[in-house]
Amino acid sequence: MKIIETNDLTYEYPDGTKALEKVNFNAEEGKIVALLGPNGAGKSTLFLHFNGILRPTHGSVHVDGETVSYDKKELLKIRQKVGIVFQNPDDQLFAPTVLEDVAFGPMNMGLSNEEVDERVKDALLRVGMEGYEKKAPHHLSGGQKKRVAIAGILAMKPKIMVLDEPTSGLDPRGASQILKLLYQLNSEGMTIVISTHDVDLVPIYASKVYIISQGKIIKEGNPQDVFEDVETIRGANLRLPRIAHLMEILKKEDKLPFDKPYPLTIGGARKRILKEFED
Repeated sequence: MKIIETNDLTYEYPDGTKALEKVNFNAEEGKIVALLGPNGAGKSTLFLHFNGILRPTHGSVHVDGETVSYDKKELLKIRQKVGIVFQNPDDQLFAPTVLEDVAFGPMNMGLSNEEVDERVKDALLRVGMEGYEKKAPHHLSGGQKKRVAIAGILAMKPKIMVLDEPTSGLDPRGASQILKLLYQLNSEGMTIVISTHDVDLVPIYASKVYIISQGKIIKEGNPQDVFEDVETIRGANLRLPRIAHLMEILKKEDKLPFDKPYPLTIGGARKRILKEFED
C-alpha cells in the first residue's frame, strides 16, 4: 500500500518561481525510501508537503489512502501520522528542557498526563537520551539534538517518519547511531522517508530511491537500477557510491573484469571480487 503519494505536485513561491514541478512520488508502507538530490534540488520543499506545512500550487498529496484537504481538523490528523524531523534540529527544539520538548506533541494530542509521561520516557529511551530530561536542548551536541528531535516525533507514535538530511553535521559515529535507530524503527513497521545527498548510505538502507534535480523527479527505482544510470546520477551533480566508483575505475583503468552492474556496498564488492578469484 502507498502510504504517502503525490500526484503531479507543483509548488510555486509567491514570486512565481517553481520549486517543484509535477512531482510524482510514493512510499510503500513499511519501507525505507530515499530522496537523493544536491542542495537546492527541492527535497525539503517536497517534504513540507507530506504533512501539510506547505500546500501545492497544483496537484495533490495523499496520506494513508486519504487526500489531504488542509482544513484544521484534517491537518491535525495528518501530522499525527506523518512526523517530520528537520535538517537543523535547532529549527525544531524550542522548549526550556528536553522533557518539555519531547512532551509537546503528545500534550497537544490531548492525551492524559500519565500517557504523555510514558511516551516521553519510552521515546527518550529509544533514542538513547534517557537521563537528559532536565537538560536545556541548546546545551546538547549536534547528534544529541538530532536524537531529541527524533524522540519528539516518536512520542507522537506516527506511522511515517520523514527526515531531512538525518546525518547532516554529524560525525561518523553519530551518523551510524541515527541510521541504526531508523533501521530498527523500520524493522518494527514504521515507514521511513529520508532526503540526503550522501549516496553511500542509500544502498545500505533504502529499498527505493528517487533522484530530484531542479524540482523534478528525474529517476526512480531500486538502488541498483538507479545507480546503473551513471549519466543521470552525474548530471544531477551527484556521484556513484564510492564502492561502485572504485569498481568502475578498476574496470576502465586497470582492465579488471568487473562488469556492470557494479556493486554498491562493501559486502557486494567482496562477493564480486571473491567470485572473480574463484573463476
